[in-house]
Amino acid sequence: MAGLLSLEGRVAIVTGGNSGIGLGMAKGMAAAGAMLVIAGRNTQKNAAAEQLLQDLGAQVLVVETDVTQPDACHALVQATLARFGRLDILVNNAGTNIRKPPQDYSLEEWKTILDTNLTSAFVCSQAAYPALVKAGGGKIINTGSMTSIFGAGFAAPYSASKGAIVQLSKALASAWAKDNIQVNAILPGWIDTDLTRQARKDLPGLHERVLARTPAARWGDPDDFAGIAIFLASRASDFVTGTAIPVDGGYSSQA
Repeated sequence: MAGLLSLEGRVAIVTGGNSGIGLGMAKGMAAAGAMLVIAGRNTQKNAAAEQLLQDLGAQVLVVETDVTQPDACHALVQATLARFGRLDILVNNAGTNIRKPPQDYSLEEWKTILDTNLTSAFVCSQAAYPALVKAGGGKIINTGSMTSIFGAGFAAPYSASKGAIVQLSKALASAWAKDNIQVNAILPGWIDTDLTRQARKDLPGLHERVLARTPAARWGDPDDFAGIAIFLASRASDFVTGTAIPVDGGYSSQA
């Protein structure tokens, strides 16, 4: 069974992998033996993530980049191939949010959120596709959200982007199954990250509502994503594609 979950010799790109859920997934894949490419915009967070992953024994390349730019996505893949010679796994995790009523968003804010959360995933997947085909197949993991399936009145563009991530995952899974590329989405519940810490400040009573709704009776931790990342990146999930898997402590199981 350990062989099914081994990522020895595999190379993974994680966008937004320098903190939060992305770093949690990167840590899991590092523990399973993967070589990692961390893409992020924040220099200090990049350096901290690089040190942490190296301390876990992983070979790590950090690329300071903005994956909302199509050229940057292609350059990221080329940097990966130059360093490691192959690409097996792409985790599209880069994300952002702005919370306000729908009527108050500017079009520029809408575009910023959609470009970061959705368009970057599409363009990075396009950029990675030839390398994954050359490797004989691969895995793409897209980060959705509870707002992929539930409405959120304070996050219309975020919800739109995360709902679309699920459909993008299904479309890519259908198109690329012939190439032995499996594409799946994860749907995080309420996880203790920088984004949700700000949400707790912005939305009075959110902490209490989350605990009341979540059967596990706690907020998630980024390290809760290590296992699902290993599974979806490994041979153990070779017949799993086009799915959207909640990682939410049971939040979405409640009526």
